[in-house]
Amino acid sequence: MSVNFEALKVMIVDDSNTIRRTAETILSKAGCEVVTAIDGFDSLAKIVDVAPDVIFVDIMMPRLDGYQTCALIKNNNEFKHTPVIMLSSKDGLFDKAKGRIVGADEYLTKPFSKNELFEVLEKIVATKVTEDTPV
Repeated sequence: MSVNFEALKVMIVDDSNTIRRTAETILSKAGCEVVTAIDGFDSLAKIVDVAPDVIFVDIMMPRLDGYQTCALIKNNNEFKHTPVIMLSSKDGLFDKAKGRIVGADEYLTKPFSKNELFEVLEKIVATKVTEDTPV
């Protein structure tokens, strides 16, 4: 792991307790500060308080799905530059395209491995560092 994830604030939004716990455990061990939310509404309430660096959002959730949640995050001036990674059990082209339309930065298929999780996070962190570096 070449990228340092220490002090990175990550939010995991998923209605599956197993996915939330798994991601939280993996990311916490890597030094991330992890906040979890059980659905889109829960995440929107916490995003303002936490101001995460990266947000993982499950697509299939009750009440407010991942697409709606991502769109709301990306339409908010304060959080529109926060990277959003969609989580889905389907590896479909349609899901990926729809994710891009609502502003998702990356897409991760469930179940994911520790390496896949770090790979997508590394890509996001590397992109963010590049964008934040003055020219």
